[in-house]
Amino acid sequence: MKILVCISHVPDTTSKINFTNGDTEFDKNGVQFVINPNDEFGLTRAIWFKEKQNANVTVVNIGEAETEATLRKALAIGADEAIRINANPTDGMFVAKQLAEVVKQGNYDLIIAGKESLDYNGGMVPGMLAGLLGYNFINSCTGLEIEGSNAKAIREIDGGKETLTASLPLIIGGQKGLVEEKDLRIPNMRGIMMARSKALTVIESTSDNNLTKAVSFEKPAPKSAVKLINADNLDELINLLHNEAKVI
Repeated sequence: MKILVCISHVPDTTSKINFTNGDTEFDKNGVQFVINPNDEFGLTRAIWFKEKQNANVTVVNIGEAETEATLRKALAIGADEAIRINANPTDGMFVAKQLAEVVKQGNYDLIIAGKESLDYNGGMVPGMLAGLLGYNFINSCTGLEIEGSNAKAIREIDGGKETLTASLPLIIGGQKGLVEEKDLRIPNMRGIMMARSKALTVIESTSDNNLTKAVSFEKPAPKSAVKLINADNLDELINLLHNEAKVI
């Protein structure tokens, strides 16, 4: 079984976010980047299939040279090889089209993507990719088993969970729950050393242009100062909740 895991290179949630060029571009200076958490769950599940079912695992990222550190981490975790598509991924459809070409050329059985990335939270790419390829697609996936050419998946739905079966080739949008958090892998020294010799192939993007662009970014307004009300002054509390907070 050949598995392709889509890896997004996203800012760590502890990073301070700023914008530049008139708030039209994300400022990368001083920002620590990591594997997108939803993708990390998917990568860990793929490595499980590698160990239990002798699957071959390739990771792919669309990004410029600075994303190679994230791909090397994925290789250190256990992926067999990596592909970097040399482009700036600013549009969901553009990303899906680049990934579709990789899938066609690699003839993968299972494509694991995160249901959304931590940076833009668009949640578009896995479904677009499935549409472009005509593959089966399961989103919000929290469980996955493969037997031969058949898959059994569990996904979250409103009010519960749903169990589905599908045939390969299959694309899933994975999320937290696909593996337990305690099972997420941290690269060890042996994995880091082995990653240096694993193939990391750089290919150029197709000629398709980004269809959308960011006009501007705006950070949430800072929280207002906390007002402390004496426990005995219920009238003042009710007044503030009604006239200022407008919640009653």
